[in-house]
Amino acid sequence: MFKTFTEPFRHEFPKLDRQQTSSNGRKPKARAKDWSGTLGRIWRYLALRKAKLTLVLLMVLCSSALALLGPYLVGVAVDDFLEGGEGTAWILFLAGLGLSYVGFSLTSWLQNIWMIEISQETVYRMRLDLFRHLHQLPIPFYGKRQQGEIMSRLTNDIENVSSTLNSSAIQIFSSVLTLVGTLIVMLYLSPLLTLLTFLIVPLMALGMRWISRRTGPLFKQRQKNLGDLNGYIEETLSGQVIIQAFSQEQRVISEFKERNVAIRQSGFWAQTFSGFIPKLMNALNNLSFAVVAGVGGILAIRGAITVGVIIVFVEYARQFTRPLNDLANQWNTLLSAIAGAERVFEIMDEEVEEKHDTDAVKLDHVEGAVVFSGVSFSYDEDEAEETLEDISFEAKTGEMIALVGPTGAGKTTLIQLLSQFYNPGQGTITVDGRDITTIRRESLRSHMAFVLQDSFLFKGTIRENIRFGRLDATDEEVEEASRLANAHSFIKRLPGGYDKVLETGGTGISQGQKQLLAIARAILANPSILVLDEATSSIDTVTEIKIQEGLERLMKGRTSFVIAHRLNTIRQADRILVLKDGRLIEQGSHDELLEQQGFYSGLYQG
Repeated sequence: MFKTFTEPFRHEFPKLDRQQTSSNGRKPKARAKDWSGTLGRIWRYLALRKAKLTLVLLMVLCSSALALLGPYLVGVAVDDFLEGGEGTAWILFLAGLGLSYVGFSLTSWLQNIWMIEISQETVYRMRLDLFRHLHQLPIPFYGKRQQGEIMSRLTNDIENVSSTLNSSAIQIFSSVLTLVGTLIVMLYLSPLLTLLTFLIVPLMALGMRWISRRTGPLFKQRQKNLGDLNGYIEETLSGQVIIQAFSQEQRVISEFKERNVAIRQSGFWAQTFSGFIPKLMNALNNLSFAVVAGVGGILAIRGAITVGVIIVFVEYARQFTRPLNDLANQWNTLLSAIAGAERVFEIMDEEVEEKHDTDAVKLDHVEGAVVFSGVSFSYDEDEAEETLEDISFEAKTGEMIALVGPTGAGKTTLIQLLSQFYNPGQGTITVDGRDITTIRRESLRSHMAFVLQDSFLFKGTIRENIRFGRLDATDEEVEEASRLANAHSFIKRLPGGYDKVLETGGTGISQGQKQLLAIARAILANPSILVLDEATSSIDTVTEIKIQEGLERLMKGRTSFVIAHRLNTIRQADRILVLKDGRLIEQGSHDELLEQQGFYSGLYQG
């Protein structure tokens, strides 16, 4: 029996994020939770529907007043009709009492319907703003966060806000109005009994303070743990092939269990502490009822008040504690919603991709001449060692430039600088003689196309995935691009052809077919500058030949940057840039570099 009682509390109390004590023994000043700021930002969304919100508040005001009117009429009836009364007066009283309860039901229904509409509109706008903001964030942001954790903010955290606005917002406002109205009427009926009823308020305040100091951090920790778990699930589902290939299923399950336990612990203690609230309020409610009934009875015997006043006061005493109980119950929902809203606004406060200068130009045409002049770059400005150091080279219009070097040499970073995902720390990059920092980012990227090692395909038809390269392309242009990419023949053999629906990531077709679709998409974009990242890796020989033919058509007449891991694929490059430890150590054609007997020669022959 004792074990059954204690078993739920076997869960270890979660470790919450707290400020560490400094070396001088003092606790650093923690940044306070900006509750007012978070609520203010939510209010700005709500204020977009001011007219409808005003109607909701009016209905809440009416329902609160009608909720007070009913018990008061009952008390009056007891005093006036206890010893009998006229039939007409009694009928009028019953009619008035019935209308008050019907009016209460009607106003409550209207306020709920209208508030649901407002809350859904608010959440719709918040979700849309968050999604729009995510597409304005720089690429490094996504490299530092798990996709599942970001998704958790778009779904779980937004849903917390939604559920609170749907019900808790009205409940809190109604409780406050009812509390104020009840207090006014109670003071009018009997100041002494009102004072006795207020004896429970200090006890409630102490209890709520003790509980909320624990539930607030616990609810936020639960949201954080949920985001971590979502990120891990997304990661493991995406990497199932690698997990099974290396027989790491048990390790992955074990790590999932650790994250799952973390959610169980934070969720258990958050719900346990929040569960104290209704118990505390019920106990205080019963205490208040006992005091009011006992003292009110004594006062009635002495003739200080009437029986009707006692009945009204007992009901109002319950109505006084009921709003407090509702506020206490909704407090945890509010805490969870604020925690979710803070996580949403935290993303929305992330700095967007650095804006181009106001006088940046839009390029209508790009020849494709690229020059790097003394370019240096570091991902972390505080690091002494730079990722790229003093890189200088020239790519003429239509040339094929290959980038080779060991892992971490800076090949991908160089392409990211050219694409303006980052700006160089030193030096300049020009396209057709114009510094790229003076070119609008979207304009520059519209003249570029990428065929990566693992090309991503969206959920939709094959036609839609190819048309992603140029949204205004006709069906004929899509099919012509597919022919040039050697993709048309396999597409026509598929059930549905160009209208076959692919799942996210291109599930259902081979890796080589995905690459052919990516090449077709790039051809359709008709770029002036092309970036290829080992587009033929992990492909069978027959498919590789088709891909190479498609790439040759794609690169013809275009400036191409090819990140090569297999050196035999870039022997025809006009210039090969050899990178090592962030420095350009060699450059030249394949034959020229072999004659130099340098680092490239060692890579090629080794």
